[in-house]
Amino acid sequence: MKLPRLDPRPALLQLGQELSLAALIGGNLFGRVAMGPALESISDKTERGKVLNRSWRRYGTVNSLALATLVGTWIPARQDQLGKLWVSRADRTLVLAKDLTVGAVAVTGLASAVGGLAFSFAGPSGAVPLESGSEPAPETPGRAARLKRVVNALGAANLGCEVALVAVNVTLLQRRRRPG
Repeated sequence: MKLPRLDPRPALLQLGQELSLAALIGGNLFGRVAMGPALESISDKTERGKVLNRSWRRYGTVNSLALATLVGTWIPARQDQLGKLWVSRADRTLVLAKDLTVGAVAVTGLASAVGGLAFSFAGPSGAVPLESGSEPAPETPGRAARLKRVVNALGAANLGCEVALVAVNVTLLQRRRRPG
């Protein structure tokens, strides 16, 4: 008995989306839970800002590639899902929900990146005084302190959108597995 030939494209698209979300969520959580608080062990407040900004510039490449991959794999996967697998109103609603969450991840991610870049240029070599990775120091210039607060809020919104996207993905997968 000859097995039917499987099309690897849907699996590769899904793999790209899942790896992208893992990189985005992992970086976001690492910054909040580990790196930010660890910076408090650096005694010089401007050095904290310098280390934070240098770290995020490096991880920015990962975030950028992950975001581009997430959006770039969703577009063809969406066409596959709507064209072949998804016919009910509920399925179409879930695909629309995924459109919205992918868009929200992209918008909040890009806004956070732009804000983070602006913050990193608020001091020489990114040396903006910080109390921790998330809190400006009292001596942080006003514009830089505001930027840091905006970046924190955008990062939190981005994490929420990423988690919402995982929830939509799980729901889509469960619908795909439903008995036929």
